[in-house]
Amino acid sequence: MTSGKDGLVIVDKPGGMTSHDVVARIRRLAGTKRVGHAGTLDPMATGVLVVGVEKATRLLGYLALTEKQYDATIRLGQSTSTDDAEGELTGGASAADLMPQALAVAVQGLTGEIEQVPPAVSAIKVDGQRAYKLTRAGAAPDLKPRPVTVHEFTVTAIRPAEGGLLDIDATVRCSSGTYIRALARDLGNNLGTGGHLTRLRRTRVGGYGLEGARTLEHLAERFEVLPLAQAASAAFPRRDLSADEARRLAHGGRLAPERHSAEHAATQERPTAAYAPDGSLVALLAEQDGQARPLVVFAGS
Repeated sequence: MTSGKDGLVIVDKPGGMTSHDVVARIRRLAGTKRVGHAGTLDPMATGVLVVGVEKATRLLGYLALTEKQYDATIRLGQSTSTDDAEGELTGGASAADLMPQALAVAVQGLTGEIEQVPPAVSAIKVDGQRAYKLTRAGAAPDLKPRPVTVHEFTVTAIRPAEGGLLDIDATVRCSSGTYIRALARDLGNNLGTGGHLTRLRRTRVGGYGLEGARTLEHLAERFEVLPLAQAASAAFPRRDLSADEARRLAHGGRLAPERHSAEHAATQERPTAAYAPDGSLVALLAEQDGQARPLVVFAGS
């Protein structure tokens, strides 16, 4: 970690704050307006929020596409207008007699490659307007299902609650664009009980986990960033360049592709972080049409 400005800040976001609120706080601490985040967390949610400062903001669009992991609590027996605890109750049916096998089958049905309809109260754009604004104006949009991948949906605890409710703790590992609120809603709908999210903690975004996250209180006392080169190596495959390759790439040139193992070739949907001999980050690369081309150049920028 360093107090220099170019890099990532892995924030352990508290509940009750928007992601924009966190960015505003980091702007003040870093003394720069050039700050952004990779992947919004709802105000209710806590945990890993990846924030980029200065040059590292150019990584954020690629980091937002990485896999994410969450610890969640889903309440079965009640549905809400927002699919989480911040909405109004809209219905439900007792989950008191729900059999564990039925729950296991329903969870399995929401694991793997699925089609998911985003929550009506979400930031999805419809005809240029946010879905949540349309919904709150009484014109809820007809959102289309989108393909997402739920790599893991593991129930870790089941706890009966008063009034025929059932609280389910779960770990979810999923692709970018997956709404855990929608998983809670769909689980309840598929079981016939209704369901909504009551707790959400993001534990990982790509290569960045809670173990490296800092609270805002900690950052206020000691502001530090994960340096650009180190930040990229935690998220992307690495390619070490010769001095000549580094110079060519720094000026926007293209390189020959790497010779990959089958395992490494499978990662090529992700960019590759390219490093100069001195260890500095030169660019993010994409391999296409038999060439490695720069997506974002950092050297000399």
